[in-house]
Amino acid sequence: MANEEKGFQRTNINWFPGHMAKTRRIIKESLSLVDAVTEVIDARIPLSSSNPELSSLISAKPRIVLLNKCDLADKNTTDKWISYYKKSGVAALAVDCRTGKGLNKYADTVREILKDKIRQNEEKGMPGKALRIMVVGIPNTGKSSFINRMARAAKTKVADKAGVTRRNQWVPLGNGLELLDTPGVLWPKFEDPAVGERLAFIGSVKDEILDTQLLAVRFLEVMKADYPERLEERYKISGFENSEPWEILEMIGKKRGMIIKGGEIDAERAAVTVLDEYRAGKLGTISLEKPENV
Repeated sequence: MANEEKGFQRTNINWFPGHMAKTRRIIKESLSLVDAVTEVIDARIPLSSSNPELSSLISAKPRIVLLNKCDLADKNTTDKWISYYKKSGVAALAVDCRTGKGLNKYADTVREILKDKIRQNEEKGMPGKALRIMVVGIPNTGKSSFINRMARAAKTKVADKAGVTRRNQWVPLGNGLELLDTPGVLWPKFEDPAVGERLAFIGSVKDEILDTQLLAVRFLEVMKADYPERLEERYKISGFENSEPWEILEMIGKKRGMIIKGGEIDAERAAVTVLDEYRAGKLGTISLEKPENV
């Protein structure tokens, strides 16, 4: 592999203004129907998997952040993120929406942040009034997995109710809570190329639109800085402290016997391997964003 890394240009992935305008409208119109908002983000990249405008969109509504796929993230870093959100006045839980891990704390967390609303309902003679929570999240963070997991736990089906749009879906949980799944699609902060990059690392952006080798090189740059021991352990390589990321990719390819005609390293195959193994959790629990860097 030539030293392409020197000329690497971060991929700037565009979003669609029409989708953004529609989602803003849907969220604003739906806010009057709910008491709080739950945002599902990826625990490995909390900032990059969050919508940059959500705080202003939901205004003063209480918010719960679910750091999904926590089993793939560094636990110590996730704990720091939870503290970070708490200091910002936002409740946060580390969860895995596919297995249900951590979701047993969700209902109590909702009631805690809405205790004033519950008291107001009691004072108005409506002690059993359901608490309604809008669920939002950018694509591939696990919003659907969260709703489906909670719906199965409640042994109920997703139901249509009157709302601002016929596509709003209400999910009664049977414990005094109702979830609202809105049809709008949130978006990440794609004007920041690093955000698109991190989303690509975890597989939230289709590899077909990216240069796999250059993406792997950027990923190895992050790993070299933050988790060099994981590279040593997984790929049985060492002494790469002064190596360029593309050289580390070649070291991995050579170690794995990925040789093509002429004795050259099959860098493309090595790149696919590195990214696939990271996404499968074979490099261990890794967090690509840390609150101290905010």
